[in-house]
Amino acid sequence: MGRSVAFLRAINVGGHTVKMAELRRLFGDLGFTGVETFIASGNVVFDAVDAPRAEVEARIAGGLEAALGYAVPAYVRSTTEVAQVAAFDGFGRFDDQSPGALNVGFLAEPLAADAVAAFRTAIDDFRVVGREVYWRCQKKQSESKFSAAVFERGTGVQVTFRGFRTVVRLATKYPPR
Repeated sequence: MGRSVAFLRAINVGGHTVKMAELRRLFGDLGFTGVETFIASGNVVFDAVDAPRAEVEARIAGGLEAALGYAVPAYVRSTTEVAQVAAFDGFGRFDDQSPGALNVGFLAEPLAADAVAAFRTAIDDFRVVGREVYWRCQKKQSESKFSAAVFERGTGVQVTFRGFRTVVRLATKYPPR
């Protein structure tokens, strides 16, 4: 798999606090090298073993659950895939002056494009591209009724969301090799 990023769910939210040094150590204990964390919200950059993505995700999720005592789903993307996610332009170019927010939801498997239709509102729009769902909120997110919990209840699929700017920063700092 090469250089990869694990987007972890349930790290430093909902009362689950994990120090980044501890998270790096745990990844090392799982046999990964070149481990770095990117902001304290469950983004771990590492050199993946030569194994299928699903196996790497299961190894991370299983190891973290054993060490931390709660489920930590892991959504792994290569640095090439992170760069592709950061290049998304499905709502028109999003920049710091744009009102509202653009978020990326990472999924374990592709989702049907129409799976998000029920979530659309006057202020919320969505695009599904492979294993990512992009959520554009035209106003402050606090004005939206949408959340990861709403998504999971409505689709039955687990997700972890990141701000689009965070993904762009990751892609810039860790370009494909």
